[in-house]
Parts: sequence; C-alpha cells; structure tokens
Amino acid sequence: MNAVLFEFDSGTGRPIHYGAIMSFLKIRASFLSAAVLALGIVGVVLWQSPLFGAEAPVVIAPPVVDNPKAAGPPQTAVLAGGCFWGVQGVFEHVRGVKNVVAGYAGGDKETAQYETVSSGTTGHAESVQVVFNPSEISYGQILQIAFSVVHDPTQLNRQGPDVGSQYRSAVFYADDGQKRIAEAYISQLDKSHAFSRPIVTRVDSLKGFYAAEDYHQDYLMHNPHVPYIAMFDIPKVENFKRMFPELYSERPVLARNEGRP
Repeated sequence: MNAVLFEFDSGTGRPIHYGAIMSFLKIRASFLSAAVLALGIVGVVLWQSPLFGAEAPVVIAPPVVDNPKAAGPPQTAVLAGGCFWGVQGVFEHVRGVKNVVAGYAGGDKETAQYETVSSGTTGHAESVQVVFNPSEISYGQILQIAFSVVHDPTQLNRQGPDVGSQYRSAVFYADDGQKRIAEAYISQLDKSHAFSRPIVTRVDSLKGFYAAEDYHQDYLMHNPHVPYIAMFDIPKVENFKRMFPELYSERPVLARNEGRP
C-alpha cells in the first residue's frame, strides 16, 4: 500500500500528492524493467540465430576415405564457405598449415575483383587457398574443420547474413584424389545424418584461384573488434580451438608474411 504524502505548493496553495507521483514512477520503472528484460531475451535469441551470430559448431566424425599423413611436398586445398574473412581466420590457426590466402574461385580471371564478385553474377565464390604440410595434417582433416566449425554446409548460396552465390559452400578439387575424398566425405556425413538437413556443398574442379585484394588478407587478425568479425568470425576461431585442441596453433600463419610469425 502506498502512503499518500502531502506538501502544499507555495504558489497555488494546492497539495502536492507525492504518493501518487511515487506510485506512477514505480509503475513506470517496472514497465521499463520488463521492457529491458524482454529486449534482452530477444537479443540472446537473435545472437544465437544464424542471422545474428556464428553458426553453431557441429561435432562430426573424421572422413573414412582420406590420404594418410606422409612426408612430401606441400599440398593445396581450395574451399569456399561464406565470407572469406572468417574462413581464412580459422585456417590460419591450424597446425600444419603454411599459408592461407583469401581469394576467388569458380569464375574467370577478368572478373576476380571484390566489387564485381559481390554482384553474384561472376560464378566466383569467396574462397581460401590453404597450403599445408601433408605429414602434419591431411586433406580430409581440412574438410572436417571446414564442415564442423568454419561454415554450415547445409545453407544454399548463403552463410548467415551473407546471401548470394558468391557465399556458397564449395570444394574446388585439384585432382581426382581430392575429388574422391570430398565426395566420399559428403556422402558419409549425409548417410550418418550428421546435419539436420542435406549438405549442399558443391564439388567442382579447380579452374583457377585468384588472390583477393590486399586489404582482405588477414582481415580477422587485423580487425578483431570490427562488429561483423566479433559477431560472426571470432566465435568460429574459438569453436575450432575448443573442438580441435590438438590441431589448434596459438600463433596464426599470416598471408602477408607467408608463414607463422
């Protein structure tokens, strides 16, 4: 029960009802608190949705079909899984990876420029070229990382808030061996229902890879506080560190330095 307090206004002589004012202020404060709480709940839901945060990581089995780890010359994998900033950022922390370059694959050299690719009409996908030591990490492990923490392979022509064929999920194979491993792994994951929806990742022959503009290289490393990076890409690196601790390297390999610092 609210006490009704009076004080007389010196100008009008009328009583001021402080109790009523206090009741109004309490009601208003309660309403504002409820509104803030509701907005907070909505914010958490949106943050966890694909449109407002990184895709949730998925625990998946390693590929049954894979190349055995063995000494040999460096090998190259070209993959696409949404905006190349985050994809590059994750693979720069993978043990055995020697260099990661952000770029374009799937289209012609003449159209391999960011503004043109962003139109979604060039056939290109934002991609990364991963150079790795086959004695330390296998091609199949590269794919496992890509499918489990880097992107959602069930999203067609998009990743999170980025929409268009330039953000498609794709594996660009360099030889028949890579094609065989990629196709077998996708089949394995689909048959085991590793994801709630079918995988839509394209497996295409690599016609050419074209490095992106310099300002795109190592973008996550140089811009960790950019809102897009903090919301969508830093969580991918953290998920990789948590899910693949044996493959995580604290020191990233940087494209501009062509090796680990």
